Amino acid sequence: MTSGGEAILFWVLAPISVLGALGLLFVRKAVHVALGMALVMINLGILYIAQNADFLGIVQIFVYTGAVMMLFLFVLMLVGVDSSDSLVETIRGQRVVGLLLALGLGALLIATIGSVTFPGPVGLGQANAEGNITGVANLIFGKYVWVFEVTSALLITAALGAMVLAHRERLTPRSSQREWSERRFREGLNVAGLPAPGVYARHNAVDTPALLPDGTPSKLSVSRVFTARDQVTSPQGFSDAEKAIERGIEEGTNR
Repeated sequence: MTSGGEAILFWVLAPISVLGALGLLFVRKAVHVALGMALVMINLGILYIAQNADFLGIVQIFVYTGAVMMLFLFVLMLVGVDSSDSLVETIRGQRVVGLLLALGLGALLIATIGSVTFPGPVGLGQANAEGNITGVANLIFGKYVWVFEVTSALLITAALGAMVLAHRERLTPRSSQREWSERRFREGLNVAGLPAPGVYARHNAVDTPALLPDGTPSKLSVSRVFTARDQVTSPQGFSDAEKAIERGIEEGTNR
């Protein structure tokens, strides 16, 4: 039997965890998938702490939400955040085969989980008799050591696979700086090079665009990653601040 506070905590975090898990299936951007997974892991850690498994809850938050999620984000950075999946089948029938394998795996999981017999609960007092850390260590490095080793091998394999998929073989020799400069002069594009991020009103950052002679921002001066994330700083705020300072000087309020 659970207490009232524990039941309220479960009914608050359980729907949030379900929504975060559904986000793994229905959101389109891979970064949002990683955020949904992090939300589920944090909620699991809170539930573990509520069950007096303090060490397991902290490890769930710091190790899985911190270290493992950083591994996932590292893989996403390798593949490309704004890269889109190709809908063209390179192997004929791969969608049908994938669907059949997914249905078979689902049926296997349902049959396996349905036939599992769980022993009677021993209670938190007996489970944490030697301490929560000792109990978790006995399970990880004793009864379930093979499962954890296989899981770690799968994570490493996934990271190596992402590196292989993200690697691109260069079909042409790498152009030197002199060749790039000569190409710019021949094509007449960006002869002086791309403009650097702007320096405006004592502010210098990579998200601040450079200003053209007519005062409009230059789109070429800001990385396309910031543009895709809508993190480009508008110079309008700095212009307003500069005008306010000029008015203060003219009126004698700023000394």
